[in-house]
Amino acid sequence: MSDEHQQRANTPVPVRGILLAAGRGRRFGGAKHHVDLAGRPMWQRSREALIRGGVDEVIVVGDFPGAIPGGERRRDSVAAALAAIPDDDGFVLVHDAARPLASFHLVRTVIERLLVGDVAGVIPVVPVRDTIKQVRDGLVVGTIDRSELAAVQTPQGFRLAALRAAHAAVDGDATDDASMVEQMGKRVAVVSGEAGNIKVTYPEDLALVLALRSRTHE
Repeated sequence: MSDEHQQRANTPVPVRGILLAAGRGRRFGGAKHHVDLAGRPMWQRSREALIRGGVDEVIVVGDFPGAIPGGERRRDSVAAALAAIPDDDGFVLVHDAARPLASFHLVRTVIERLLVGDVAGVIPVVPVRDTIKQVRDGLVVGTIDRSELAAVQTPQGFRLAALRAAHAAVDGDATDDASMVEQMGKRVAVVSGEAGNIKVTYPEDLALVLALRSRTHE
C-alpha cells in the first residue's frame, strides 16, 4: 500500500478515478492517448498520477483492451464510466488522459479538499495571465476583468452521488463535469492547479509537454 493510501486508511469511503482516453484527437491529427512519452503511453502516465495520488481504483474509458468504450461526447464517456461504478457512496475524480504532467501531489490535494466534506466538487485552477478581450465580427467590443477568472484543469473531484445526479438532470453538452454540478446549485471549491498541467490538444502542445518533462527530470 502506498503512503498516500496509508494516510487515509481510516477513511472507509472509496475514492475512484475516471480516466478519459476516448477522444478522437481531430485537432491533434489522430489519437493522442497512445503517443509515447519517454517510454510509456500518455494515458498510462495520467493513470499513474491518479493511483499515486490516492485513488483506489481507476476506470479507463477508451478504445483499447481493458477499457470501457467511450461515447460520442465527453459527458457520454463519463456517464459510461459512472455506469460501471456499483454504488453512490464515496468520491470520484475525473481526469483527462491528455494531461500527462499532472502530479500526484495535485491529485492528493483534490482528494484532501473533497474529504473535508463541505462541497460537492473540487477543481484545480490557475490564474488567467493574458488580457481577455470580447470579440464580435472581427472587432473588439470589450475588455473583460480577469481578476475573478481562472483556467480550469483536471483532475476534478466530486461526491459520486452529486456527479450522478448532475448527469441525470442536466441536458446538453458540457466541456467539464463541474459546470454540470454547478447547474444543480451545488458548491464547487477550487484548489491551486499546476502551470505544467498542460492538456495536449494540438501537436505543438506535445512538444511543450516533452520539453517540460525533460526539464523537470534533468
